[in-house]
Amino acid sequence: METIPALFNISLTVFIVATMLTAGFGTTVAQLRGVLSNVWLVGTVLFIGFVIRPLIGFGAAELFQLSVAGFVATALLWSCPGAPIGVKLAMTAEADVNSAAVLQVLLASIGSITFAPTANAVISAGNLDTDISIPVGDLIKTIVVLQLVPFGIGMVTRHWSAARATEWRDSSSRIAGNLFWVVLALSILGSWETIIDLIGQRVLLASIAVTILMILIGRFTARGDEETKDSAGIVQGCTNSGPAFAAVAIAFDGDPEILGIMTALLLVQICVTLLLASYFARDRVTAEAAA
Repeated sequence: METIPALFNISLTVFIVATMLTAGFGTTVAQLRGVLSNVWLVGTVLFIGFVIRPLIGFGAAELFQLSVAGFVATALLWSCPGAPIGVKLAMTAEADVNSAAVLQVLLASIGSITFAPTANAVISAGNLDTDISIPVGDLIKTIVVLQLVPFGIGMVTRHWSAARATEWRDSSSRIAGNLFWVVLALSILGSWETIIDLIGQRVLLASIAVTILMILIGRFTARGDEETKDSAGIVQGCTNSGPAFAAVAIAFDGDPEILGIMTALLLVQICVTLLLASYFARDRVTAEAAA
């Protein structure tokens, strides 16, 4: 049984590094300037991602009276915005992929520093009647090394050698995409009984409600065309799973119950966001077909 946790930790580490390398390889200074010039869009996305998300996650955990493990999993997930899969879901929605990519990178990069203290504050506010505390310093150092350093290397490579960055981006993207499912699969293998027990439980209902609410808030507070609004909403619907999984490994010694709940909630986030992304795309697909 020790094999699964070891494989999980190795896969998770490579997944995080490959994900942020891919983001760096695909990000240019011009792209950053273009999106950052929309001050309202950037400001609302960051405020929602780092303030509203964790507050709503905390509120849902309290409202649905989640168990300790469910509360912790919910706090970790909604304290960590910037999911790379949000860019792929923006593609599904036929939305503004460039805006989605830049906003995702901003959220993930800043979240490397804010995630641990935010999650710790939410868990502490929960009055869980148990001594739970995240080692904030250790987690920040780990996530900064795994996220910000690879992203910086990727972006510098893109700036100095665009052709090489594009070539390597294809490889790193495939690796990250495949490893995302490997990490999920290993999480399921390590805690499948917990996941089965969650069917019909309040924690899944809470995840569905928060995911829908975050997408709607992100979309309707954004300014710009419909594609930009859809992108702003979609990037709020999912979690940057790497740091969240890392927190379980570092702070909770890979607790199978928390890991199982987190895996189930991530799948819920992806499914709900995918459905809404497909709904957003319906008019664009119809218009293209008519043309």
